[in-house]
Amino acid sequence: MNRDQMLDAVRGATDPWDVVIIGGGATGLGCAVDAASRGYRTALFERGDFASGTSSRSTKLIHGGVRYLRQGNFRIVVEALREQRVLERNAPELVASLDFVIPLYNRWERPYYQTGLGIYDLLARRAGATRWLTPVEATAMIPTIRRDGLRGGLVYRDAQFDDARLALSLAQTAVASGAIAVNYCPVTALTHRSGRVSGIIVEDGESGTSFEVAARVVINATGVYVDGVRRMDERAAPPIIRPSRGSHIVLGSEFLPGRCAMLVPRTEDGRVIFAIPWQGHVIVGTTDVATVETPAEPRPTTEEIDFLLLHASRYLEKDVRATDIRSAFSGLRPLVARGGGRTSALSRDHRVFVSGNGLVTISGGKWTTYRKMAEDGVDRAAQVGGLTGRPCRTARLAILSDTATDAGDGDVSSDGVRHAIQHGMARTAEDVLARRFRTLFLDARAAIREAPGVARILREELHRSESWEADEVKRFTALARTYLPNDG
Repeated sequence: MNRDQMLDAVRGATDPWDVVIIGGGATGLGCAVDAASRGYRTALFERGDFASGTSSRSTKLIHGGVRYLRQGNFRIVVEALREQRVLERNAPELVASLDFVIPLYNRWERPYYQTGLGIYDLLARRAGATRWLTPVEATAMIPTIRRDGLRGGLVYRDAQFDDARLALSLAQTAVASGAIAVNYCPVTALTHRSGRVSGIIVEDGESGTSFEVAARVVINATGVYVDGVRRMDERAAPPIIRPSRGSHIVLGSEFLPGRCAMLVPRTEDGRVIFAIPWQGHVIVGTTDVATVETPAEPRPTTEEIDFLLLHASRYLEKDVRATDIRSAFSGLRPLVARGGGRTSALSRDHRVFVSGNGLVTISGGKWTTYRKMAEDGVDRAAQVGGLTGRPCRTARLAILSDTATDAGDGDVSSDGVRHAIQHGMARTAEDVLARRFRTLFLDARAAIREAPGVARILREELHRSESWEADEVKRFTALARTYLPNDG
């Protein structure tokens, strides 16, 4: 993937693109893969880096959503579990099964949760997979589990993944299928012709130049920002999104050694908490807090951090303290508004909206169902744009996962950084250390130490100045410090 070459291809186009997509997160990239694999001329534009928003800040799970069973939302669970199987088949190097242990401390919990997980297994087509654990067996699977009062546990199976790596793999797959995908190109306006959306105005974030891109249909896949794009089309467009912030903390592997995750199925306020081994560390999350603010860098609040520390400490032998946090991050969920109530009670279902001027907006959903969201979005976009009907191919389309995407663990190598720049479209230290490598999300202090070396390579490869290099180190260091809540 080469940014300059793709920008040249966009600027050199003489005919309208079949499909233009705004947004380079999970949904937008999924739409690009879907549309391009059907044979539609497809171009995608992302205002920052691919997956720089919520799509790199998830709980790293590909799952059906156990909590939705409690809400009686079987349809979304069935759909998510079906998509889980699709991902396991199409991206076996990116998605891996994971055992979850639910520790139980009260007698009534076993029949209640065992029944629910039995239903979950049936919906997942793995009847009998959930099994009861004695206290000794539960402790063997989670050696750091709190033993006092432990009556046993239940173990069930779901899957995990690396969100940024999958996103970059989708970008590569879309490009290999014929799409254009460009990062650091914010869309500043929609164009209209005869009362219909006819394209977009794009700014090259590096050169500052703007240009028009004509399209038969435009898909708005910008997550929590879809309402802003909708208002580019219709100024009075009512909001369709109720954003929710989900925060996580990252700990050292000593808090959860081994390969099993732990699930706290119900906190006092009805939330679900996970502790998940991931790339040699432990992720604890997530919160679910309604918010009206949608900053590019959402940060966990002190209350959220305390909430996660409290519940991690309740279920682990060793208390977890703020000084144990290696990194902390938040993502903003684009929940589709359906009246009032808590955001934790809203489902992660998705919807496709079409404006009177033909702007197609897709929102809601979650990483697990990104492919189905894209299928529904492109189906509708093809109708709106008058495109030749072509069937979706992504249910059995392999997702590329070679080293051109580069996203990996926190170990940063010079060759890997150069490869990420040359072939993975990394343009900043954050691109490299947050998404091509996951250092910022795993250990923010380590990321700060790596920043000068990464900035030097970026300067060499992108032909930047020495002052740019110095500024980039300062900018990244300031960002990384916000991932360390205990550093003040």
